[in-house]
Amino acid sequence: MEYGFLSVLPIIVSLAMAIITKSVFLALMFGCFTAFPIITGDLFLGFRATLDAFIAVFSDNWNTVMISTTLLVGGLLTVLEKSGGVGGFVKMVTSKRSFIKNRKHAEFFSWIVGILVFTSGTLSTLITGVVSRPLTDAFRVPREKLAYIVHTTSSPVCALLPLSAWGGYLLSLMTANGVDSTNSVPILVKSISLNFYCILALLAVPVFILTKKDFGPMKTIEDQYARGEKLQNIEKSESEEEELKDLKISSGWNMLLPILTMIGTIVGTLFITGNGNIANGDSLSAILYGNVFAVIVAFILIVGKKVMKYTEFIDTMFLGAGEMLSVALILVFAWTMGGVVKTLGTGEYLLSIFRSFLSPGLLPATIFIASCVISFATGSSWGTMAIMFPIALPMAFGINMSIPLIISSIVGGSVFGDHASPISDTTVMTCFTSKCDPMSHVRTQLPYVVVVAAITFVIYLILGFIM
Repeated sequence: MEYGFLSVLPIIVSLAMAIITKSVFLALMFGCFTAFPIITGDLFLGFRATLDAFIAVFSDNWNTVMISTTLLVGGLLTVLEKSGGVGGFVKMVTSKRSFIKNRKHAEFFSWIVGILVFTSGTLSTLITGVVSRPLTDAFRVPREKLAYIVHTTSSPVCALLPLSAWGGYLLSLMTANGVDSTNSVPILVKSISLNFYCILALLAVPVFILTKKDFGPMKTIEDQYARGEKLQNIEKSESEEEELKDLKISSGWNMLLPILTMIGTIVGTLFITGNGNIANGDSLSAILYGNVFAVIVAFILIVGKKVMKYTEFIDTMFLGAGEMLSVALILVFAWTMGGVVKTLGTGEYLLSIFRSFLSPGLLPATIFIASCVISFATGSSWGTMAIMFPIALPMAFGINMSIPLIISSIVGGSVFGDHASPISDTTVMTCFTSKCDPMSHVRTQLPYVVVVAAITFVIYLILGFIM
């Protein structure tokens, strides 16, 4: 069934509610409850279908693992903070002998950590935020700036280094839509070199760090910090400021070893399950095992050294997990919305609007813009790619257009939405680990990603008539 303009209505409602209420939770909830009456054609049945859809989210193993991981990470973060591990880490990296001596170093450190964790966008936001936030807080880096760095080094890096599930997913989409399997890897590699959105987005971070040439809402935040003014949009209370000054300190290794265990277990699991190739590894198991073993190591260190009693450790874990319930609910709503827009055919409808403007030379730029719009509206990079590959690749073959160029425009545009949309799961996780208000993050980051997208559009516009 074709829903036409109605397929876009839940997205419009979500974005409108996000702007009005400044709450991602309410925005997604209203969007979901708007969608299902459209699908069922009945208000009561739509209400029932919405509740059923929330429950159905847990039938997907990936979703269940991510919810579990979210709660585990919440508990682990709280334990590391309350035990003094975070304080010890901050003291370790800010000491006179440390290579991190100022704010600029702290921001670069966050950028590098994000690049190194390239197996999963969600995982990258988790680890980078966890490791970097205590450090950037110590040097008074605005949480919005940290969130921008954490978010920019998540999915864009995964797209440029498509290991684990990313590589397999892209190759399967390529071969399913006309690319010769024997030539698929070289084509994918070439497309990476043409993925200008992800490349420019990633390079923009060190440029802004070095030049300090911020603009838009981010500059306002930076100026307020420079003047020492109390910020309205930062999720950092006076009590939190005092807590940072009087941060409990134990060994920094109480934080580092669990985090390193998490990373090592993830990479090791990907290697083992992929029979020596992490690109083919089981990312689902890797993420779950990584977090479980991190908690176990934290327990051994903290309880074993008598920093906490085992009962206090468990109570603190539950306390931290409880603080994550709101984030878990947001993820449930975001995944439900992802299924909704697929059922409604939102992506296909939006693309049909762009089709009427196509010409051969304009194809790469148009595909990029269409992917940007769809991914921003849906908050899903993978969902957008699943929509765009079957449509764009046959068109590219038909007019003898460069296939790597078209693939790069799809992937870059798809990552744009993952990067910029308020309903993206990486947006949610970024704000959680950075402790930044979601709407403040979206508002301060959006001018940066839009500028990068605009430059990318111009490049594809030129290359469309050259390649």
